[in-house]
This record gives sequence, C-alpha cells and structure tokens, in this order.
Amino acid sequence: MKKKVLILIVTFAAVLIIRFFFGVYDNDEFAESHLFVKHRPTWKWKFYSPQGMSDIKLEELSVEKQTEQKYFNEFIRDQGLSR
Repeated sequence: MKKKVLILIVTFAAVLIIRFFFGVYDNDEFAESHLFVKHRPTWKWKFYSPQGMSDIKLEELSVEKQTEQKYFNEFIRDQGLSR
C-alpha cells in the first residue's frame, strides 16, 4: 500500500513539473505545434499569436487577445523560438 501511494505522489509531482515548465506553441507562420521549455513556471500550456503574420497592432486587439499576444511575446518571441 505504501508503494502505491509513493508511486501516485511521484507521478503527480512529475505531471505538475511538466505542466509548469513545458508548453506548446503554434508557429504563427507555419501551421505547426512545438514543445518548448518555459523560462519561468506558469500554468498556461498552449500559446498562440492572435496577430500572426498580419500588420494588426496590439491596441487593435480585444483585451483577451492582447493578453494572449503578451504571453506569446514573452514566452516565444522574446526567447527566440519563433523566428
């Protein structure tokens, strides 16, 4: 019984670590998804760019899409992943 509890705790901890330190982003130029390591822990898993390759300015997006674009810029563009 103790062995099952230990395995459950280790599995749960591994899932949490993966969730906090890994993510998936959709490339804004190509229709591909990529797994990456985050530079800081966050619960967010999937990242995408609402602007994409268009000339839309950040101020022209809705508040939700502005937030999503800021996350994409911080975790993907500023880290040099989507070039």
